[in-house]
Order: sequence, then structure tokens, then C-alpha cells
Amino acid sequence: MRGSEAAWRGALYGPEGFFSRGEIPADHFRTAPLIGPELAEALLTLLDRVDFALGRPVRLDFVDVGAGGGELSEAVRSLASGSLARRLRVTAVDVGPARSLPGVRWTDALPSRVEGLLIGHEWLDAIPCPLVVGPHDDPWLARWWPLEPGWHAEIGAPRDAAWADAVSRVRGAALAVDYGHLRADRAAGRYRSGTFTAYRDGRVVPPVFDGSCDLTAHVALDACADAAGGDWVLVSQRAALTALDLVTTAEGSGMAWLESAARASRVAELRAVGGLGSFGWLLHGVGIPVSALLPPLPPWQP
Repeated sequence: MRGSEAAWRGALYGPEGFFSRGEIPADHFRTAPLIGPELAEALLTLLDRVDFALGRPVRLDFVDVGAGGGELSEAVRSLASGSLARRLRVTAVDVGPARSLPGVRWTDALPSRVEGLLIGHEWLDAIPCPLVVGPHDDPWLARWWPLEPGWHAEIGAPRDAAWADAVSRVRGAALAVDYGHLRADRAAGRYRSGTFTAYRDGRVVPPVFDGSCDLTAHVALDACADAAGGDWVLVSQRAALTALDLVTTAEGSGMAWLESAARASRVAELRAVGGLGSFGWLLHGVGIPVSALLPPLPPWQP
């Protein structure tokens, strides 16, 4: 797979690419926005904290980068209420055909300025990057993923650049949510076979560059954080959701208890250790401190 970044990019974003022709990720793998409205609820809590720290501006942005089918954008728009709802502008950013979602603006390019919250939910893992085998003299690898002979790796520089660019457009907060890894584990050989893989119809399949499957790889979130700089934290989804008051508690009786229990089950899936709860949340405060958005939390351990 050495040097196949261009093939990867073409397979996803070329004229007949997986995303360019309108494939919806939800048809091929399960993501947090598909579980229920609870992730959107937590992000609205975070957005309200951003809004307060910005002084309740006349217009507040929620920008969903790599929006897929737009499920998260649609949920945030529909759940927003009160003054926030009146001032909120929701933008879904993705390639492929635009989708008609009430109250959601669809675009294939990042806005030039964002005042509010920008989120890349499982966006960075779909940004193609070079696939290499050690030994290799790339400077990014020397710093972030030292290779022994025969080890496979993905050079994360394109992801770093994409995230730094996204954060640079923001006044408020930028959040990347993804599966990933840290330098200590990479250097120790935990990922010596690399992480490049593919999904089709809900199954992991061998990666091919013919546009028939979603191609993805884990994200070096520590490198992305360093590239964007500023005030940031990297914590687990489980810890972040708890800090945003999303907890697993069933209450009431009868039908109310059943609905509450169903909700608690969905929240538990979002917070599951070894599952979605182990995703990394990389949160940057831009013009506002991260401490205004989340309390001190344990650092992320994938």
C-alpha cells in the first residue's frame, strides 16, 4: 500500500468515489449520531457553554464537517430551543449531493469564519494520507510514529493540516471526535500493522481503491492537537459526556420508565469503554478558554 494516498483520495472523492456519488456512511457502519438524539443533546450543552463564553452573539454557528447523511446537523437543529434556536445557524459540510434538511445549510466547503462550535465527527479518519512501510525518512514519522523495519503506518500530516485549517477559521470552539492513537503506543509497536481498513454494508472488508467501500484509518489526535495549537484538551468521549451531564439513569415508572431505560441504554452505548466511549474528543478553545467548556478531566487513553 506504499504511496497510495492519491488512490485513496480518488476512491473516496474522485468522480466515481465512494462519497462523491452520494454514499451515506450510515449505510455502511454505525456511528454515534445514529444511536439516538443524545449526542446532539450533549453537543447542544457544549454549544450553550460556547455561546455564553462568546457573550451570546447575534448569530451562533454550529458547523458539522464531514456531515455524512446530515443526521447530527438535523438533530442539533431540531432540538435547539429558545434564544439559541433563534440565533443558531447550522451548516453541514460534505461532498456529494446536497441533502434537503429543515433549517440546515448544506455546502461542500468549510465556511471562511465560524462563530460558535465546529465539529468534525469521524471526519479526520476519512482524510486520505500516505501509507508507508518502514524504514522511512519522512519527518512526520520521525516525530510522531517512529518506524521499525517492516512496520506499517499512515503519515498523518494531511490530517494535521486539515484540522489546523479548520480550527483557524473558528472563534469559539472546535471539536474533533474520532478513533485514534497516541505517540507512545505507536512508538511501542502497538500499531505495527497500521490501521488502514475499509467498511462496506456494515462489515469490515479488505481495502480496495475502486470506490466500492469506505476507506479509513485511525487518527493521530495528539499530532492534530499540536498542529492546531492554542488551548486544547484531549479526553475520552465517556468522560466528556459525563461532564456534559449525559448519564445513564432510568427513572419513573410504567411507560415513562421504559422510555427512560431506552434512553439510558443509548447513552450507555455512547459511553461504552472499548466502544464509542473510548473515542477521543479533541477540543480547542479559540478566543475562549477550554476551562469554560469542560472541567478538568483525565487525559484520553485509547
